[in-house]
Amino acid sequence: MPSLLLASSSPYRRELLARLRLPFACESPDIDESHRPGETPHDLVQRLAREKAEALASEYPGHLIIGSDQVAVLDGQILGKPHTFERAREQLTAASDTRVTFLTGLALLNSSTGECQVDCVPFTVHMRELDQASIERYLRAETPYDCAGSFKAEGLGVSLFRSTQGADATSLIGLPLIRLVDMLIKEGVSVP
Repeated sequence: MPSLLLASSSPYRRELLARLRLPFACESPDIDESHRPGETPHDLVQRLAREKAEALASEYPGHLIIGSDQVAVLDGQILGKPHTFERAREQLTAASDTRVTFLTGLALLNSSTGECQVDCVPFTVHMRELDQASIERYLRAETPYDCAGSFKAEGLGVSLFRSTQGADATSLIGLPLIRLVDMLIKEGVSVP
């Protein structure tokens, strides 16, 4: 089996990939993650996932390189990582009683053959109606400023949801394991 490499510095993606109980290494790719004019959110996450994997291919021959990227989309607009309390409060206020769709791009690049499988896995969260006091309590409790959409689904953020819809809940956290396993099997990797 070729060695696995996760092209990410995300601790969330690292924790998810560890669930598969396969040995892997992590390396953070250096790419320009700017949104291109006219690029749809769907196309953006697929391109960035592929570019993250490709950026490390020459340094890691004989590897299966996993790239992933995620955006949250509200009313057709991409919600970035908030980075601050104020921006997170704005995002959660805007998301109150609406649906936020998370698009997670996934790429698996075989650096020996150059073959790259790419997909986009959507997951939708219907948010509860949130008042300012609830939003502020949540933000102070969990400080999700490094998360698209301003919440951590794997933690207290789930309390903000009315419902969810999607084929793979792990895509909400940033690495769609069900789709990744499909890709790994296609590359001849046995899971479990």
